[in-house]
Amino acid sequence: MPGIIGKKIGMTSIYSAEGKATPCTLIEAGPCVVTQVKTEDKDGYSAVQLAYGDKREKNTSSAMQGHFKKAKTTPKRKLVEFDGMEDLKLGDVVNVEMFEEGEFVDVVGTSKGKGFQGVVKRHNFGGVGQQTHGQHNRLRAPGSIGAASYPARVFKGMRMAGQTGNARVKQTNLQILKVLTDKNLIVVKGSIPGHKGSFVIIEK
Repeated sequence: MPGIIGKKIGMTSIYSAEGKATPCTLIEAGPCVVTQVKTEDKDGYSAVQLAYGDKREKNTSSAMQGHFKKAKTTPKRKLVEFDGMEDLKLGDVVNVEMFEEGEFVDVVGTSKGKGFQGVVKRHNFGGVGQQTHGQHNRLRAPGSIGAASYPARVFKGMRMAGQTGNARVKQTNLQILKVLTDKNLIVVKGSIPGHKGSFVIIEK
């Protein structure tokens, strides 16, 4: 589906005439450069590769430098493929003008990493028992994870401690409240995954 690459700026609020506050997120969407156009004949599928975010040339490999020179652009940090945009050509620039106020979009990002966490924080477990009856060190423990001689194993998918966050998350049906073309900004209603400054993908 058509889309664009952006960067999460942060959150703010928009107030209506009645004084109602609406939480929203600022996203710097583009400008993105078309660095490759893939076709059915050559690549087996049709797609358009967009690039966003400037990158220093000394930190870019020679192969990627040649890839960007074909599109007559400087090295970029983020590359993403989109379909449904086959009318674009190599070197074209895509910006926030492709969006309209009031329409709904999906935003894909990487959630904040919270490290290795226990079951209380990761899965909202209530802990084992109460503070009485000798449960001095069991309040945040997972408790029993299986039966005895049958089934004599722990089932796959058991909710246990582990890596929390730092995963690809898609937030769907977010309404665009404002489009600021002069600053390449869009304002979407609600929150999106990721920390400030992280890359996001906005899909129509």
